[in-house]
Amino acid sequence: MQLHTTSWGEGDRVALLVHGIMADHRTWRKVGPALAAQGYRVIAVDLRGHGASGRDTYSPLLFADDLVETLPRGAELAVGHSLGGLTLSLAVERLAPRRAVYSDPAWHLPAALGTGPERLARAKAFTREEIAALNPRWEGRDVDIELETLRLWDEATAFGLTETFGADLRPAKPVVPSLVTRADPSLLVSPADAAELARRGFEVRTVKGAGHTIHRDDFDAFMTSLEGWI
Repeated sequence: MQLHTTSWGEGDRVALLVHGIMADHRTWRKVGPALAAQGYRVIAVDLRGHGASGRDTYSPLLFADDLVETLPRGAELAVGHSLGGLTLSLAVERLAPRRAVYSDPAWHLPAALGTGPERLARAKAFTREEIAALNPRWEGRDVDIELETLRLWDEATAFGLTETFGADLRPAKPVVPSLVTRADPSLLVSPADAAELARRGFEVRTVKGAGHTIHRDDFDAFMTSLEGWI
């Protein structure tokens, strides 16, 4: 499926941005322009079932296939958050970016979290007040965007991820030089996960005090965590 895309900048270097579940390209409203200011042409997708992209059946492999169909091969940088991190890791060999950044990627959802597709799908009905309470560090503009992206989001995407709950989808090794940024604390990348990913060849950086959506919780710290990679 050809995905809806949004771009910033006209630089010679290309950066790709892949959002997490429930979101769309607007989650990168600060990151896209910041990378463009550093000389990138930035391309952000709406995954299938999100934003302005089409609706169909859903699975991690289909999300990844869509990236390959939509985005240019050989970008300078590719960044994926949460589901976007999982999706990017499944597409990275075919996309062949020079560097990849996985922001609190959804590679390992421990069964102890009690998280499942039904729980994710219930987020469709969140109110503005609930979103703000769950994300106390977000700016009001991001809360408004989240409310709108939830309205557009097809919650059936959550059920397309059923087999990922309790599974270990951490890559055996990085296909390209790769950075993992993790929240503090992170429900998806535990300290043990971080140590194991480092052993496998990933660079791992923790953004102190940030929640799961690091780039919205603490934009400045998120950009600082990318030093040497952008």
